[in-house]
Amino acid sequence: MPLQTALTKLLGIRVPVVQGGMQWVGVPKLVAAVSNAGGVITALTQPSPAALRQAIRETRAMTDKPFGVNITLLPSINPPDYEGYAKAAVEEGVKIFETAGNNPGPLIKFFKSNGCIVVHKCTTIRHAKSAERLGVDMLSIDGFECAGHPGEDDIGGLILLARAATELKVPYIASGGIADGRGLAGALALGAAGVNMGTRFMCTVESTIHENIKQKIVQSTERDTVHIFRTLRNTARVFKNKVSMEVVAIENRPGGAKFEDIRELVSGQRGRLVYDNGDPDYGIWSAGITLGLINDIPTCKELLNRMEQEAEEIIGRLGTLVTAKAKL
Repeated sequence: MPLQTALTKLLGIRVPVVQGGMQWVGVPKLVAAVSNAGGVITALTQPSPAALRQAIRETRAMTDKPFGVNITLLPSINPPDYEGYAKAAVEEGVKIFETAGNNPGPLIKFFKSNGCIVVHKCTTIRHAKSAERLGVDMLSIDGFECAGHPGEDDIGGLILLARAATELKVPYIASGGIADGRGLAGALALGAAGVNMGTRFMCTVESTIHENIKQKIVQSTERDTVHIFRTLRNTARVFKNKVSMEVVAIENRPGGAKFEDIRELVSGQRGRLVYDNGDPDYGIWSAGITLGLINDIPTCKELLNRMEQEAEEIIGRLGTLVTAKAKL
């Protein structure tokens, strides 16, 4: 019996697993491979709304299963054309969107007015409640364990998910710190309708990042990430390498640091080249502490089948822990 949750029913997918939006990683080949669960194209990986249109068409040519588009709104001196990306995706027939970041209200309103399903990712319960009021269909609760931006409150997923179960009205999925069937089963036990994974999907056959980076992920442990931008109140968890440690050192100097002091080190284009040239020390690249749980490079199908089987076995064993109460 397949796992049936609010997530599988809402998105029309088999396994309650979503591949989260990942800059430079969430591209058509990976999204199509994950689409039996729920693949997500990262809009801002594409240089323009027109390029996003092409990416959507490429993905659709490779799968007839559901997939979505992620649009993350982050602080920027020159903000991307968020409205253009959103309009392009809707016009291409995309019906599932993951939003994240600052002030998603206008985007959520636009998507809902076009009959779309919206999953909003947030790192606090107060932000989750705000997104509820904006009319999202589902929430993605992102714990401190995650890659990328975990917020500034430093609250782990175990607490966030337990609070979500008692305080949220719409279904939610767990994001951050999940890479296997045990994590999926645990998230479901905490009340989640499924899970969102990023780092784990980076390390699959269909992921287009350089093989050296996949091998580095396999070789690494949960101690091989570090937070940057802490002093700038825009915390990001990234792989611990020469560049990220230099950034941390600059931030920890007496008097702190301004963004201009680290701009060249944290350049997105420099980080993108890590995935192209295979040098893990070339720039900043995101990774979650699930590094400690990743020991192989399976196909997406193999990974999802394994997770589904593991979760079902664990859930089945948990049922045996409940025994009939002895008569008094």
